[in-house]
Amino acid sequence: MRLLILADDDAVERQITEEPADLLISCGDIADELILRSASRIKAASILAVKGNHDSSGSFEPPIIDLHLRQLEIAGIVFGGFAGAWRYKPRGNYLFEQDEVAALMDHFPEVDVFVAHNSPRHIHDRDDDVHLGFDAFVGYIERAKPRLLIHGHQHVNDETQIGQTTVMGVYGFKRLELDVRSKHSRE
Repeated sequence: MRLLILADDDAVERQITEEPADLLISCGDIADELILRSASRIKAASILAVKGNHDSSGSFEPPIIDLHLRQLEIAGIVFGGFAGAWRYKPRGNYLFEQDEVAALMDHFPEVDVFVAHNSPRHIHDRDDDVHLGFDAFVGYIERAKPRLLIHGHQHVNDETQIGQTTVMGVYGFKRLELDVRSKHSRE
C-alpha cells in the first residue's frame, strides 16, 4: 500500500507530485482544503486524519475520515489514531493533560498503524514546554505493539525503533510503501 503522509506544513503542497498513492494520511495542523487537493492530485482512494493543536474544532470535510480514538481497516491493515498535543496553554483545541490521554488510551484496541499528532514521550520530543510527547503512547507501544506509529507536531523527519514498533516523525510530507500484512486483520 502506497501512502502519502502530511504533517504541520501547508507549504508542502507545491512539492507534492502527482505520483499515485493509495492512502493519504494527515497527522494534523494541515488545512482540510490542502488535504483534499493533495488526495485528488495523488488519486488516493481513502483519506485518514487526526487534528493537530492548531486545527479548528470543526469536523473534517468529507471524505476525510477522522481517526481520533477510532479504528478502521483498509486493505487488511488496521489503523487507529489520536488527535492533539500536550496542554501547554490554558485554552485551545485538541490539548490534553497526560492523565486524560492515559485514561483515553487505557483500553484502545491494537492496531497495525497508529496515527497521531503528538509523539510518544521522550521520542522526538523537543526541549521546550510545547513539544512534549504523551506518556500513554509509550505504554500503548509496549502493550499493543503497533507496526508503525506516525506522528507530526515535533517538526522532525526521524525514525526510532521501539521494540517491534517504528516511530516515524513527519514534518511536511513523506511517501511510504507499507506491506499489507497485518497481525490484527479479521481474515
